[in-house]
Amino acid sequence: MSRETPAAALLPSGVPVRFLAEDGTRVDEHGGYAEPPSDRLVEAYRLMVLGRRFDAQATALTKQGRLAVYPSSAGQEACQVASALALTEADWLFPTYRDSVALVARGLEPGEILTLLRGDAHCGYDPAETRVAPQCTPLATQTLHAAGLAHAMQRRGEDAVAFALIGDGATSEGDFHEALNFAAVFKAPVVFFVQNNGFAISVPFEKQSAAPALAYKGVGYGVRSEQVDGNDAVAVLSVLDDAVAHARAGRGPVLVEAHTYRIDAHTNADDATRYRDQAEVEKWRAADPVRRLETYLTGRNLVSDNDIERFRAEAETFAAGVRDTLNADVEPDPMSLFEHVYAVPTRQLATQRALVAAELEAVEG
Repeated sequence: MSRETPAAALLPSGVPVRFLAEDGTRVDEHGGYAEPPSDRLVEAYRLMVLGRRFDAQATALTKQGRLAVYPSSAGQEACQVASALALTEADWLFPTYRDSVALVARGLEPGEILTLLRGDAHCGYDPAETRVAPQCTPLATQTLHAAGLAHAMQRRGEDAVAFALIGDGATSEGDFHEALNFAAVFKAPVVFFVQNNGFAISVPFEKQSAAPALAYKGVGYGVRSEQVDGNDAVAVLSVLDDAVAHARAGRGPVLVEAHTYRIDAHTNADDATRYRDQAEVEKWRAADPVRRLETYLTGRNLVSDNDIERFRAEAETFAAGVRDTLNADVEPDPMSLFEHVYAVPTRQLATQRALVAAELEAVEG
């Protein structure tokens, strides 16, 4: 009896898909995926340079007290930028708290992105206008939101995809499994993108999952799955392009796992030296996604030294704008406490609002 089953079409590649070795040279381990056009790779490199500088600036702002907290995505730039480039303006992005660089690549204003991490509001941008959901702090809850919204767009006949960014720790949450099951049953146009950066805060991957790779978790729900070298921007963009096209064509959801690494600590409040050694970090620095892509592009004469300097200068100007924005003190409106609580304010909320307004008027008078 043949052992060929429909499950075979759902299985990820046996090893992570990649186009580039750690030194930036071309390898033939891409499993038949097509290399993205050169102009998209150059744009990915530009945004990765910009994203890395933004990340470093945001990290510095936490030390200056301008941000309450900042979860760095240094080392994950290929995943962050490819996530944005794989989508159209009509598609929805569902980010986590660690995905600020993806929002920068999507074109959102830095001040609006960092509003949450500054502690000024739950979200500083308009999700409906930007088609970017609020950055999610609870693990995996955004996967259900993405699956539900994707199904709603499907029922309305919209040509759009929902794209959920996830950390490896979130795959251990029940919401993640419910979202995969729902999306698969209804063939919702959603892509679940797991950035497996090695740690769920201080818990290493091998202590939270016995799976050979997180990509295999999709198979049990009937979700097509893939794994990719998350530090190879060419491979990540190629695989995500394919996954988004698959979902957009009505063929159902896709789960992609990127094998990458969190170079910095979980947040500025975390001491990563307590649970990992520096030798491990340095090993992953050698697989730097920005340098890897830069080497490949310069080797093919797709970017020049002048281009590289121009991109870096653009990043410095961008970082200066971030500093200026975050160094300006915010003047909060006390009445904003009553906004976005209920679509239709309750009687009790209206009473409380009137009471605060009267007290403010008495103080100002």
